[in-house]
Amino acid sequence: MAIRTIRIYGDDLLRKKSRVVDDINQRILLLIKDMKETMYNSKGIGLAAPQVGILKRIVVIDIGEGIIALINPEIVEMQGSQIASEGCLSIPGMQKSVDRPNNVKVKALNESGEEIVIDGEGLLARAICHEIDHLDGVLFIDKAIESEEE
Repeated sequence: MAIRTIRIYGDDLLRKKSRVVDDINQRILLLIKDMKETMYNSKGIGLAAPQVGILKRIVVIDIGEGIIALINPEIVEMQGSQIASEGCLSIPGMQKSVDRPNNVKVKALNESGEEIVIDGEGLLARAICHEIDHLDGVLFIDKAIESEEE
């Protein structure tokens, strides 16, 4: 396992759309392990593969309830609304308010290639949406609801 370099805002790769993972092989599993280690080392609660320079649809999340790795995640249901401050490991030192769904249902593959469905609420829903946005080249500042001078 290794701690990978996190790409910082301004890096064009963060604006690209990630590709679907077709085969969960040893390289993908190693990437996921590295992403977990990198996220914990950076004291984040989520990390998407593009943030470490890999355009694959993979995210890892841990809001304090244990690590979740999602391969090819897809939001299938969203409900409610919550506005809260967000930050991002790729945009150090910046916090902005973002409106996210309060509940999401996400379908993905786990590290064994099995389909899983996760119902996220509150912070978990926010983290899932934030990380999946990264897979589509979207950053939280694109969805910020406060003005620049706040």
